[in-house]
Amino acid sequence: MRCIILSSSYNNEMDFLFKNATVLTMQKECNVRRNTCIGVLNDKISYIGPYDDTIKAKRTIDCTNKVIIPGLYNCHTHTPMSLLRGYENNKSLHEWLNNAIFPAEDYFRNIKGATYIGALLSIADMISSGTVSFSDMYFNMYDIATAVHESGMKATLCNPILCRDDESFDYKKDSSYIETKAVLEDYVKKDGNIKVSAGIHAEYTSTPCSWSQVIDYAMAHNLDVQIHLSETEYEHTKCKERYGLTPTQMFNKFGLFELKTTAAHGVWLEQQDIDIIREKDVSLVYNPISNLKLASGVALTHEWVLSGINVALGTDGMASNNSNDLFEEMKIASILQKNKYKDTTIMDAELVLKIATINGAVAQGRQSNSGKIVEGYDADIVVLDFNNTRQTACYDYFSNIVFSGSGRDVDITMCNGKILYENGEYKTIDIEKLLFYARKIIGDFKNNR
Repeated sequence: MRCIILSSSYNNEMDFLFKNATVLTMQKECNVRRNTCIGVLNDKISYIGPYDDTIKAKRTIDCTNKVIIPGLYNCHTHTPMSLLRGYENNKSLHEWLNNAIFPAEDYFRNIKGATYIGALLSIADMISSGTVSFSDMYFNMYDIATAVHESGMKATLCNPILCRDDESFDYKKDSSYIETKAVLEDYVKKDGNIKVSAGIHAEYTSTPCSWSQVIDYAMAHNLDVQIHLSETEYEHTKCKERYGLTPTQMFNKFGLFELKTTAAHGVWLEQQDIDIIREKDVSLVYNPISNLKLASGVALTHEWVLSGINVALGTDGMASNNSNDLFEEMKIASILQKNKYKDTTIMDAELVLKIATINGAVAQGRQSNSGKIVEGYDADIVVLDFNNTRQTACYDYFSNIVFSGSGRDVDITMCNGKILYENGEYKTIDIEKLLFYARKIIGDFKNNR
């Protein structure tokens, strides 16, 4: 089908003009456009179409042998855990969390600046590999918001509750509430890139009374919610033993899913759970590499897709992955499902790229202006350099991106019309200073643990 140019905005001088590009728009029509220009004015995509010499731009970028895709969305992570990348491997999730991660996090919680530096380290990692937005669950949430604001990325942040004792829990006195309120007041009002969610860490780390308090607050303030859900067989089975219901059924009973919810993992969901999630329009985040590394199992992601559930993609924290590169995640996301179902036709490359772009924007509530290359949408643009040995032979752009691609292919990452990373250079982060402080914090931890 012939693409129709609807915009005449190219008569104005643009800030950027990307020309001679192959563009994967992620639209049903004109999904792959060759020898195409993209114009950017302020923070929006202002033009998509052919080049002519009447088009004016402050800067023109030649994209010959390059492919442009929408920015990627990492919809489940714990960014400050970059400081714990590779820490205490080869343990089950519950042993690893309780005996290694939680004690280490208690140390970092009290080190001034550690959360900020850890978050910024992950942000730099994501920017350099084409991610423009992420969903985060972690403490010291204000420091993470500061890192996001300085970097120019987008993010949806929460500090999820952990509660072992219903009798003593008061959400209004909990750090989760205090930090959520502070970021809402100080950052959300001044930075449209930052959104705030309420958070419940998981069924097994909290209690029904605490859920009710978080749900009431989220409803009163029109907040989304982020949770971990049925990540391991142990978690799922123990919940059924305690309550006679699965985690999904328990959260549904308490009204959580009346709120817009993003649930990470879902490895052990049952059919009734999937039915509830579909009915309540919950977004599920598929984290294949973390689930494999922790031997948590393989999610029934193909069935989620067939059920019409919005499926997004996440890396999880760096201690359980250990990479922020969503190109790695996309490849594993596809081939793992093909192998599980013994069907090479499922989870094809175009679908997986949709999961990492459009579906991520849906999970974060940004789909009205993000996730696609469309005139009038936010200029969240990733330029991939195909002038390398991995991409020389290309018969299908989607296939090359998902199965041959790497964060190393990223030449430019732009978010909201601002270049954050180009040709190995960070534009908003002092990377040498960041690495200096990160090494110092990590070194002190090694010496004191």
